[in-house]
Amino acid sequence: MPKKKKDGNEGMPEETLDEIIAEDTDVTIGDTENDKTYADNNKEESKESALIAELNCERDKYIRLAAEYDNYRKRSQKEREALFTEVKAETILQLLPVYDNLERALKQKCEDEAFYTGVKMTMNQMLDIFSKMGMTMIPALGEAFDPEIHNAVMHEENENVGENVVVEEFQKGFKMGEKVIRFSVVKVAN
Repeated sequence: MPKKKKDGNEGMPEETLDEIIAEDTDVTIGDTENDKTYADNNKEESKESALIAELNCERDKYIRLAAEYDNYRKRSQKEREALFTEVKAETILQLLPVYDNLERALKQKCEDEAFYTGVKMTMNQMLDIFSKMGMTMIPALGEAFDPEIHNAVMHEENENVGENVVVEEFQKGFKMGEKVIRFSVVKVAN
C-alpha cells in the first residue's frame, strides 16, 4: 500500500523521492529538447526576419539612390541644354550688328551689280546659318503691337491703320524658340 505524505497532503499517495525525480527528469529532458528545437526554430526565424528587414532596408536605400541619380542626370541634361541654348543666343546676338549692316547695305542703291550680288549672297548665307541654329525673325510690320516681342520707340496718328498696329520697323527682332534674342524696334499707330 502506498505511503501517505505527511505535509498536509493527506489522501494523496506518497511516492518515493526517486520516483518523483525520475518522472520529473523524463519530462524535463523531453521538454528541454523540445524547447531547444523550438528556440532554435525561433532563432532561425528571427535571424531570417532580421535579414529580410535588413535586405528591405538596403533595397530601399538602393532605390532612393537610383532615383536621386536619375534626377541628377535629368537636371544636368537640362542645365547643359539651357547652357548650350544660352551660348548660341549670345553668339547670334554678337552677329546681329553684322546682319544689320548687311541689311542697310542692301537697301542702298548700288551701281556695281557684282558687289550687290556678293552682299546679297552673304546676307542669305547668314540667314541660313541663323535658321539652322533655330533662330527666326519676329514679324512686325502690319502686326498688332505686342510688348513681349516689340519695342515701340515712336507713335504716330494714322487713321488708315488700326490702333496699336506696327507701321514701321527700324530694327528686326529675332527669337530662338520662344526666347526673344532681340526685340523688334518699331513705330506704332495710335
